[in-house]
Amino acid sequence: MIPKHEVLKIIQSSFLPLHCTCMLHDGGTMTIEVTDPANGHIDLLVVGVPLAPLTNIRAISNLVAELRQELQANQEWFAAEQRQGVWPRR
Repeated sequence: MIPKHEVLKIIQSSFLPLHCTCMLHDGGTMTIEVTDPANGHIDLLVVGVPLAPLTNIRAISNLVAELRQELQANQEWFAAEQRQGVWPRR
């Protein structure tokens, strides 16, 4: 079993050079927020991620892979919105 603080460090370092913050909650869940330090925009926010399944490196790696896919999809969507002049909304 990997200690919670190590799980958080692994996840947070997986998104460099972006800034990743993991916040633990009662009930064994966490919130993961990935921001772009260049502009401060939140590129990914995931609430209620369960900690219980993150007992080994493979499980953590699978979670990080899923989060990276969501992050990429979000970044592509925002870029498309900006190109169309829809985002940011005023």
